[in-house]
Amino acid sequence: MKYLIGSCLVVLGLIFSLIFYPFQNADHDVSYDDEQEGLSEQIVIKFSHVVAENTPKGLAAQRFAQLAAEKTNGIVKVEVVPNGALYTDEQELEALENNNVQMIAPSLSKMTKLTPEWGLFDLPFLFENDEDVEEIFSGQISERLLTLHTKENIKGMALWSNGFKQMTSNVHALQIPGDFQGQRFRTMPSSIIEEQFQQLGARPISIPFDQLYTSLEQDMFDGQENTISNIYSRRLYEFQTNMTISNHGFLGYVVLINQNFWNSLPKDIQEGLTSAMKETTEWMLNESVKMNIEQLKLMKDESTIDIHVLTSEERAEWVEKLMPVYKSYQQGINDELIKNYIMTRIEELETPL
Repeated sequence: MKYLIGSCLVVLGLIFSLIFYPFQNADHDVSYDDEQEGLSEQIVIKFSHVVAENTPKGLAAQRFAQLAAEKTNGIVKVEVVPNGALYTDEQELEALENNNVQMIAPSLSKMTKLTPEWGLFDLPFLFENDEDVEEIFSGQISERLLTLHTKENIKGMALWSNGFKQMTSNVHALQIPGDFQGQRFRTMPSSIIEEQFQQLGARPISIPFDQLYTSLEQDMFDGQENTISNIYSRRLYEFQTNMTISNHGFLGYVVLINQNFWNSLPKDIQEGLTSAMKETTEWMLNESVKMNIEQLKLMKDESTIDIHVLTSEERAEWVEKLMPVYKSYQQGINDELIKNYIMTRIEELETPL
């Protein structure tokens, strides 16, 4: 009987302790977890773009994500989504305005659908060299363009460079303007670029970049224009027999962030992101030049594409043929700062070297 009573007391004691133990420890501090607090305070920025990860833009987006985390002590996490996996060329501006993504980096040509001033960067032979690009990107014109779209709930953060564009064709070498006659050329959506190819006698057709490889594979186009890094990373040279190193055009991007989202960020976070973007932009200017040089060499080593470098005499023919594009652009803009720059550039191009 004693053993039975003892056993009952033990059981009752266990039940008692299980019921009242949580209350006895209610006043004790729960162990602190750094990660849990960080996750509850973390700011996530979705950064969508349409090119490959190993292009200048793809690498710059990744670098910005890394610097943003460093300069905000891990509070900001930038989730980079490349290759148009979230939104295509045609969808990303609307997605940004609606805050479905917080950041995008469309080509400058895409911005002409919002205002014609952005067509400046589509003008042929606008820049002589990379130093000219850097001067514009760090000057008043850049500042003006980045503030144009607050009414659309868009804030411009920076201009990024992917370098100069080259011409490719699957018909024959492109050396003089007459070589373009009748060829179907894929273009970005820009009236300036469309007019450029019309002046050369070609047939411009606009499609999104993420459809370009398949379109060339299916023989929908005879040629296209792009930077070396895009031609190489997307292996566009597999469907093109000739490439002309013309440096006739420039391919750049504008990094945009949703304005309301930006306004919601604490000031110190805004400062950290601004610093990260400035550092990334400086890095990308140098990296795009380096990458285009390196990948041109790789293309020569790895492919059978025939490469022609535009001579100064041939370049002069292209400039003369394309000069009407400048006149058309002038008529469509009102910004005096940009108009003055264009007038200066026309005078330089019309002056014999």
